[in-house]
Amino acid sequence: MRWFVGMDDTDVVGAPQGTGKVARFFGGALPEGWRCLGVVRQQLLVDPRIPYTSHNSAMCFAADIDGGDLDAVIRHCAAVLEREQAEGSDPGLCVAVVDSITEPRALIDFGLDATRKVLTKKEAYALAGRLGIHLSEHGGTGGGIIGALAGTGLRLYGNNGRFKGWLPFADGERDTTAGALLRRPEIDDIRTLERPGPGPNGRIVLQEKVKTVLLDGMSVLLVKGRPGEPGVWENLSRDEIRKF
Repeated sequence: MRWFVGMDDTDVVGAPQGTGKVARFFGGALPEGWRCLGVVRQQLLVDPRIPYTSHNSAMCFAADIDGGDLDAVIRHCAAVLEREQAEGSDPGLCVAVVDSITEPRALIDFGLDATRKVLTKKEAYALAGRLGIHLSEHGGTGGGIIGALAGTGLRLYGNNGRFKGWLPFADGERDTTAGALLRRPEIDDIRTLERPGPGPNGRIVLQEKVKTVLLDGMSVLLVKGRPGEPGVWENLSRDEIRKF
């Protein structure tokens, strides 16, 4: 059974770890029978009317849970969130069973709306109640419920955000092929922004830090032609990935 767990506003200015680190902790501290499918960071609207710590980004991780009990999942996630959050933060938690979401489009639209306009806690609670999705506050103003629900909607949308963490590659693994990269569990597909990506034997030279983005519900490595080397590809730069 697939679950989405969204969270937001777990940090404050100067805190040693932000929401992204808390979300990655979730992914690395799952009970037996849970399998993390990656943590995705989604950029929400940056507006002076919205209180946020640094970038107003939400996090959502997906997990396959064998025989998951909703109350047990909520208790575990809430306990981790309350233990790991920064003092003075306003965290919110969203827990959803993907196949039980009654109106997927409504949840997706809420997530997309959060990237372009100011939303309220009242709107978030109303939608979560209508869809039967768990939404809860865990300190402060609880304003993080808006981002937690929005992040879950954007994860369901499947075309917004980038996966947290950089993919580890040894120096000897950086001159490789598309086929070899696709054998890694963290990469579902390899594409370019404007044209078909390399075939399985296509040569890819990995530059700097390597990160995947969420496209069509998959973890996708984006590449581009390598300057001066026809037929050779390289991953997008850190700055180029930031728009996702």
